[in-house]
Amino acid sequence: MSRFHSYINSATEIVKRYTGEEPLASFLKKYFSAEKKYGSKDRKQISHLCYCYFRMGKMGVDLPVEERILTGLFLCSGESNEVLQQLKPEWDRRVELPLTEKLSILNDPLLPAGIFPWKDELSTGIDHKEFVQSFFVQPDLFLRLRPGNGEAVVKKLEAAGIAFKSISDTCLALPNASKIDPVIEVNKEAVVQDYSSQRVGELFSLVRPGRSDKVWDCCAGSGGKSIMLYDLYPNIDLTVSDIRQSIIINLKKRFTEAGITKYKSRVADLTGSDSRLLTSDFRLILADVPCTGSGTWSRTPEQLYYFKKDKISEYAFLQKKIISNVLACLKPGGYLLYITCSVLKRKMKT
Repeated sequence: MSRFHSYINSATEIVKRYTGEEPLASFLKKYFSAEKKYGSKDRKQISHLCYCYFRMGKMGVDLPVEERILTGLFLCSGESNEVLQQLKPEWDRRVELPLTEKLSILNDPLLPAGIFPWKDELSTGIDHKEFVQSFFVQPDLFLRLRPGNGEAVVKKLEAAGIAFKSISDTCLALPNASKIDPVIEVNKEAVVQDYSSQRVGELFSLVRPGRSDKVWDCCAGSGGKSIMLYDLYPNIDLTVSDIRQSIIINLKKRFTEAGITKYKSRVADLTGSDSRLLTSDFRLILADVPCTGSGTWSRTPEQLYYFKKDKISEYAFLQKKIISNVLACLKPGGYLLYITCSVLKRKMKT
């Protein structure tokens, strides 16, 4: 029994220390690096409990942290769990029930609407109930197979006993906890990239940038979409930029692993005059603009927990400013590909 109480106590300490200023995954990595007493199983259990806490979103925020962790664990679990067996056996016996029935067991004020209370802000076609339920399911790990490497990656995964399913000719879905780094050469053979992000590649075919066409990934982040664009059209004249030097450093490392050497990079604040320092003859500008990230909250539930409604207007204003500035760099007849991972309808306003 004491081991399971220890897990809850450790998760409680972490949740109380965490302020949302960095990704939870990064915070947990630093925490466990400083606390050498935890074994690999301990780290896995404690991390899972922390994520269960944040997966509840805005629901039950007034509950004691320990109770909220256990409630989150109950809602996130689809089969018997040893922590629940010991600390909440009455919940463990019901853990296989559908989420809606488990929520009814908990009673008010723990209602689905409390998890994400801004139903009216969702884009048309997004079901609020399904959106809310997605927070309690850890999404798969998706790989995009790079040209000429698909067969080798599949053989390596099979040899390592790692389960996967084929989503398309170039996309594999793996259980989220799969350890792939020792098995395949990440970025060289396959890129870790959400399936929705991979589908942006379908839009590249509308432009089909040719040899020496200038392309600018203006909010490049870690560069996943640029690598995909390069794989499809390796002869483009590629420029990448982002607002932070640290992001560009990480992108360069990833490009090196991917074998991409022909590109230009720069740090640029596109809300100001930096955009005008670039040329004005890009045939394609790829603008994956800053947004709420709500489309990825099932992967990063801590962002839902700390989200405030006024951020919607802030991001809409920021997006408009960036797009207005980068449009001046688009050549006549060129294309702007505008992307967000937000499910909210109030994006950029024209």
